[in-house]
Amino acid sequence: MASNRFESLSRFLSYVLRHAPQEFGLSLDHCGFVSLDMLLAAINTESRWNWVRKEDLLNLIASSPRRRFEIRGGRIRALYGHTALKMMASEPVIPPEYLFHGTARRFSSGIERSRSLPVRRAFVPLSRSVEEALTVGKRRDHNPVVYRIHALDSLQRRNPVLLCRKCVSFAFDSSKVSAKA
Repeated sequence: MASNRFESLSRFLSYVLRHAPQEFGLSLDHCGFVSLDMLLAAINTESRWNWVRKEDLLNLIASSPRRRFEIRGGRIRALYGHTALKMMASEPVIPPEYLFHGTARRFSSGIERSRSLPVRRAFVPLSRSVEEALTVGKRRDHNPVVYRIHALDSLQRRNPVLLCRKCVSFAFDSSKVSAKA
């Protein structure tokens, strides 16, 4: 698959799985999964994507350096950035005292003004270390801002911290931002 075709398909899948599954007749479960076969059938109804086969999806996911998707038990989900889900994770967990959020500098004034992280997404990704948060933030800005989140305080405020995946380990629905890390 040509790299621009690969990137275009990846972006389209992100749109479908993160933001508009209902536009394609798909219903995500509480963890954000949908049957891989159902997804394939839905995207194949679009003339631009009628060439896509299961092997193409598997290759896209296996070769993606950003790990945007996860396949488990014949089901697929996007791993982050959802606006379509109210809940996309496993059971709440007891987090470490602090977690970190790396973001582009252009978002920092809004975060500092509101003292909370963006809530356009169903969950905000958090990292276990400053280094991991920097890696995440550098996806959008070569010199990102990293915020330290008092995760235990968030939990006490009834904002669940949920284990979502290995790379960006935790996410939660909103929080008071403690300080820049």
